[in-house]
Amino acid sequence: MATVRKTITLSDTQDNWIKSQIARGSFTNDSEYIRDLLRRDQSQNDLLEKLRQSIADGLESGLSDQSLDDIWATSETRASTRDD
Repeated sequence: MATVRKTITLSDTQDNWIKSQIARGSFTNDSEYIRDLLRRDQSQNDLLEKLRQSIADGLESGLSDQSLDDIWATSETRASTRDD
């Protein structure tokens, strides 16, 4: 995997926070901490995009002839059998 060197500027507070995470043993260096933040941000954005798509799909599907109880039961069944 190719890598790219970046230079960033942090406040003293931000730098101290990163140092405290390293001191706790959560990370071994600044780069590892920042890469972890990026991975989590990417994951959250992926989940947000899935949610937006689900909302759009729901809106496009139109009105349902199912009762609210039926819709809830179906949703609960789907949620309990999901792998992700």
